[in-house]
Amino acid sequence: MSDSLRVGLIGLGTVGSGVAQILTEHAQRTAQRAGRPIEITGIVVRDPSKPRPVDLAGIPVTTDPLSLAKSTDNDVIVELIGGLSPAKEIVETALEAGKDIVTANKALLCEHGDTLFSKARESGRSIAFEAAVAGGCPVIAAIGQAMAGNQIVALEAILNGTSNFILTQMLENGVSYEDAVAEAQAMGYAEADPSMDVQGTDAAQKLGILTQLAFGERLTPDKFPVQGIDELLLEDLRFADELGYAIKLLATAKLVDGCLELHTQPTLIRHSRPLAQTNGPYNMIELTGDAVGKAWFSAMGAGQMATASAVVADLVDVAVGRAALTFRRLNLWQAEQQFPFQNIEDIKRRYYFRFHVEDRPHVIADIADILGRNGISLSSVIQKEVSDEEAPAKPPIVPLVFMTHLTTEGKVRAAAKELNQLASVRPPWLCLPVSDPQVASGE
Repeated sequence: MSDSLRVGLIGLGTVGSGVAQILTEHAQRTAQRAGRPIEITGIVVRDPSKPRPVDLAGIPVTTDPLSLAKSTDNDVIVELIGGLSPAKEIVETALEAGKDIVTANKALLCEHGDTLFSKARESGRSIAFEAAVAGGCPVIAAIGQAMAGNQIVALEAILNGTSNFILTQMLENGVSYEDAVAEAQAMGYAEADPSMDVQGTDAAQKLGILTQLAFGERLTPDKFPVQGIDELLLEDLRFADELGYAIKLLATAKLVDGCLELHTQPTLIRHSRPLAQTNGPYNMIELTGDAVGKAWFSAMGAGQMATASAVVADLVDVAVGRAALTFRRLNLWQAEQQFPFQNIEDIKRRYYFRFHVEDRPHVIADIADILGRNGISLSSVIQKEVSDEEAPAKPPIVPLVFMTHLTTEGKVRAAAKELNQLASVRPPWLCLPVSDPQVASGE
């Protein structure tokens, strides 16, 4: 075998420990697949005295990331600290020092991918980022290599395993949102502060990266609708199930009449679709290519080893030279626009509305009137009878669900302003989109 690939590992948290574990405990296996040994020659941590779940004997440990990024003792820097700063400075320093980069930092790529990719090209180095998007699911390679003969026309994806685990726990075990979040934290799928996951930010950042790959467009989450699962109640999952749907935090990018439409929201998906059947801490990406049609990719999306395995796969690609070849040919974060961005108010979908209303005459008619005057046609209504024991208030407060026919986001937003003024509707009420597989495929 040739000389080893020397790795500087910055960050030894959950994912970093997993990477170190794979590289140290399965050194022979990775060497065989890489064609040469992959060796950790330096590690950066916040607290060197903290006990670690992996044997680091003989590996220098420091608290100075910039020093490691400049060091001549490594060939590639693995950045696993997350966030924008000092991650951006670390990556820039490493590129200037002639190092390749492997990162799982979706926020960094989403916000500064254009700058970092430009610097990498100027330096003749590569940035590998399979671990930044879908845990153990190799979607970056799939879009950049396996589907290179296609124009992707639609992408629908469950990109946050934590949120998917929470929604699965709620429906399957009949628990509240709060209890499901606590379980996700106990299992190691959610951080102590799960807001990035449950508010949709994490999935939206990942969608921004995939949109670069699939459509050549740079769109950050502030440019498209982002909605989290933290507004959902157990009754919403049950109503959707009764109607024949599952609710998933769905990231969508698709071409509609030549325009690029993006959104990341809890979405109703028909039970028969593979996306609806993806449960627990798993990710799934449904890609539609103009030549191949639909293709599905699924794997564990939350947890230590799912992301660690993607990082190690990127290191193998760097070691054998695939990363350099792929990076040079990927025209990511380009300046020119290929597809115009769909006006948010022109997005066409069906919708699910759930209200808590006073159980008295004319309430349904008042809501239906507002929707109708805004050009929103109803396809079904569900109102559950509530006994006096269940609803001691007078008048009782009952859940009310509407499903609409195809309409636009603009009409829904206009109706929302009037719905918020109805005295019979108790806030907050909920509106979710419905995924139409025909529209989703760009047809």
